[in-house]
Amino acid sequence: MQVSFVHREASFVIVDKPSGVIVHRGLANDAEDLLRAVRDATGAWVYPVHRLDRGTSGAVVMALHPDAARSLGRAFEEGRVAKRYFALTRGHPEDGEIDHPIPNKEGGPRVRAVTRIRCLGTSGRYALVEAIPLTGRMHQIRRHLKHVSCPIIGDVKYGKGEHNRYFRTEYGLHRLALHAAELGFDHPDTGERRTFSVPVSGSLLACVEALGLGSPWHAD
Repeated sequence: MQVSFVHREASFVIVDKPSGVIVHRGLANDAEDLLRAVRDATGAWVYPVHRLDRGTSGAVVMALHPDAARSLGRAFEEGRVAKRYFALTRGHPEDGEIDHPIPNKEGGPRVRAVTRIRCLGTSGRYALVEAIPLTGRMHQIRRHLKHVSCPIIGDVKYGKGEHNRYFRTEYGLHRLALHAAELGFDHPDTGERRTFSVPVSGSLLACVEALGLGSPWHAD
């Protein structure tokens, strides 16, 4: 697997995870995963501090020493990491916050979950959406957009098969249309606030542009 590094230094790396790749072994036991690919590319031991769903692409941070792993892990646990996503949805969600409890693990109790949503543009029945999770629950953005009847295109668990098939046929989009575009956190060594961006690319970018929705990372 080719690793796309966005940023690399002594304490951590930021990589652009491809859609369809797991971050590390756990529930799945794929022949390839991002952690081992980063380990092989850096020649160093790598510490995962968070994860993205298999289908989601975009920004992942991995620590390169134990102190950085503890610092970054605490930041994620305490909600001090800013995260920004782009999604392509069926339906046009209203701007605002989705405050709807969901399980934090399969079969677990529902807990509070909040996602801030902004509709960036529409094309027919579809919309390009910015999603900022204010809590970190399992499948939070996917579940929340389904909750407001605007499921993400390509989501085989929470989405709509007819729309997923349409995008595969018409736009060649064979993936979940969800991208982790930005991570912001305090540097584990200096405490300086840093923000790292990962542009949308590949088939998702081509699909967004074909719909006339522009370049999502210029949404501001």
